[in-house]
Amino acid sequence: SLSSVNSISSLEPMSQCQNLSELYLRKNSIPSLNELFHLKNLPRLRVLWLSENPCCGPDPHRYRMTVLRNLPNLQKLDNQAVTEEELSQALVDGEEITAPPAKRNLENGCPEANESSTTECTMEPKSEHLNFTLEETNKIREQLGMKPVPRDKFSSFSPRETDGSRKKRNNILNAILLLMKELDTEGLEIIHQTVGKRLQALQKKELQEER
Repeated sequence: SLSSVNSISSLEPMSQCQNLSELYLRKNSIPSLNELFHLKNLPRLRVLWLSENPCCGPDPHRYRMTVLRNLPNLQKLDNQAVTEEELSQALVDGEEITAPPAKRNLENGCPEANESSTTECTMEPKSEHLNFTLEETNKIREQLGMKPVPRDKFSSFSPRETDGSRKKRNNILNAILLLMKELDTEGLEIIHQTVGKRLQALQKKELQEER
């Protein structure tokens, strides 16, 4: 299960969590019900708390019906039990979500738009990607009791990546950060040891490549 109030804006990282059974996302920043697309293939998800997000909109009935139409295996939504009558009604009143939210253009960071669209967007500086990645990396290291990576060493700390691999890595990082909140001391200690060994191996490899 995941904690509420985390400023989460995308559910894409959850799409890889096949064993997730409870998801608590109340009071976050999820903008659209289209994000539910990322939860549709989670076979064990039974409890979802999504209230007080922007995606809920002004119509609570439409919101609940849409969630239940797309996630019919839920047993509880927003701390309220799901009934068979609701599931049947959701087939009529709910909106079927068949695609994820609009992807952001990999080259300029803008949402992909049709030719008729007048949406304007400026290119994001590459440094923003670096700052985000460095911040996420150091957040994990801090939670594991490890020293942060200095900014001047960060470019060599991480191999060059394509936008696609960076996005995949960021999704994994987000999922790890969320799931770590559920670990006890023993679990965190195991992660700490594993990460330490992995870092030693990578640093040893980098030293060998520099020679």
